[in-house]
Amino acid sequence: MQILAEQLGKKYRKEWIFRRVDLDLNAGNSYTFVGPNGSGKSTLLQLLAGSLPISEGTLTFYRQGKALESEDWFRQVIIAAPYLELIEELTLLELLDFHCRFKSFKADYTPEDVIGRMQLTHAAHKEIKFYSSGMKQRVKLGLAFYSEVPVVILDEPTSNLDKQGAAWYHEHVRQLTADQLLLIGSNQPSEYEFCPHVLDITRWK
Repeated sequence: MQILAEQLGKKYRKEWIFRRVDLDLNAGNSYTFVGPNGSGKSTLLQLLAGSLPISEGTLTFYRQGKALESEDWFRQVIIAAPYLELIEELTLLELLDFHCRFKSFKADYTPEDVIGRMQLTHAAHKEIKFYSSGMKQRVKLGLAFYSEVPVVILDEPTSNLDKQGAAWYHEHVRQLTADQLLLIGSNQPSEYEFCPHVLDITRWK
């Protein structure tokens, strides 16, 4: 899997968030985007996820050397972020059953297996709206860690997690397979200390 960005730019109204971004991101690697709050990290990650339109430049997704159509991209990528909403009327088990319609889990894991690995078995039949913010973040991360997708995007991954939850994150993020591409947005060095490629987004201001 490869993401190729050439002279990528994004603006809101008349203000440019960033411009002239050139990236060549390849599976088997992890990349972290850093920068002060409001610098555009989350915006860039959402562009790379295909959930926001670009304002200028080109963004191409490749799998096995073949360019993908934009409508096929969503099957290849998953993003976990504090600002993304879960379907709160569903129980966790119902949510994972629904998720499986679009993305399967790794290693033939069942929804029950994934819930156990999230350490949320005790809340499997509780509606998401009754979850704490930390439990919701663990669900988002669990979906990212265990979905069978080549690209995993994590924005502020330990947000709302306590010490135990942060330890759970570090254990699982290191278990992502070598054929996946991992992208992280963070201001916390502890979230990406294992990452060999750290890019400061302010270079594109």
